[in-house]
Amino acid sequence: MTDLNIEQARFNMIEQQIRTWDVLDLHILDVLTQTPREEFVPDAHRALAFADIQIPLGHGQNMLHPKMEGRILQTMGIKPTDRILEIGTGNGYLTACLAKLGSHVDSVDIFADFIDSAALRLETHDIGNVTLSVGDAAAGWSKGAPYDVIVISGSLPVANPIFQQQLAPDGRLFMVTGSAPAMQAWLITRVGANDFSREVLFETVLTPLINAAPAPQFVL
Repeated sequence: MTDLNIEQARFNMIEQQIRTWDVLDLHILDVLTQTPREEFVPDAHRALAFADIQIPLGHGQNMLHPKMEGRILQTMGIKPTDRILEIGTGNGYLTACLAKLGSHVDSVDIFADFIDSAALRLETHDIGNVTLSVGDAAAGWSKGAPYDVIVISGSLPVANPIFQQQLAPDGRLFMVTGSAPAMQAWLITRVGANDFSREVLFETVLTPLINAAPAPQFVL
């Protein structure tokens, strides 16, 4: 794919996928445009970098749709002073976008090779305000809490209240809960010491977070 074709494909992704999902914030669109998605996808799938699909990353994990990445970034209302926790680093693309919007990102993934490859990509693009960790954050990540923004990039069969407890005042949490074929994406905002507002954003299907607590089984 030539440079000209890449830029046309990027433009088409923004206009035909991301904008049509009501992602209209110009700052968010600029970040998505200026962060080269094609350089974060696995080499074998580089030609699919701008496609409206979840790109396989290995270990049964997938890169989010471009439109979902855009919707998450816009929904979280990230400020330059925000401290961000990302659970599920994957290939590091969303990590890079979050880092360009906020003050610092703590990003955690259970797979060490994901962390290693993401570190190389972030370094290549001079993104230094990120701390990458190998670990299991399915039951929360207290090391840097509280956070202004928490983004969980894998789904949870049932919501775990520990994540909202790790929010700072006015902090925002994005998570997807439920089971296929219909899961719900949520925005949860801390509005008081023990008070939270909850908003359903859209329905989707997302790969479950490894080691997330299973949904209770009903026995007749």
